[in-house]
Amino acid sequence: MALSKEQSASLVTKFGANERDTGNTKVQVALLTARIEQLTAHVQNFPKDKSAKRSLLKVIGQRKKLLKYLQTTNLETYRALIKELNLRK
Repeated sequence: MALSKEQSASLVTKFGANERDTGNTKVQVALLTARIEQLTAHVQNFPKDKSAKRSLLKVIGQRKKLLKYLQTTNLETYRALIKELNLRK
């Protein structure tokens, strides 16, 4: 259920400064967003899978913390990332 190497590599190159820039906050938020989309589809197909539901909530919390950090440090980057990933805020 994890992201494939190709998917994660494409997200890293799209949102990072280079292909090895995995620690960037924008890259982390993009990777978590892709993971959330996968888990959401899985939970909709298998509503009794409680561990998947729990992991979805954990990933959402991680993304929320990173977005809050990005909002306090660099508001322009935060707004651009929200618009690019189609997140509601």
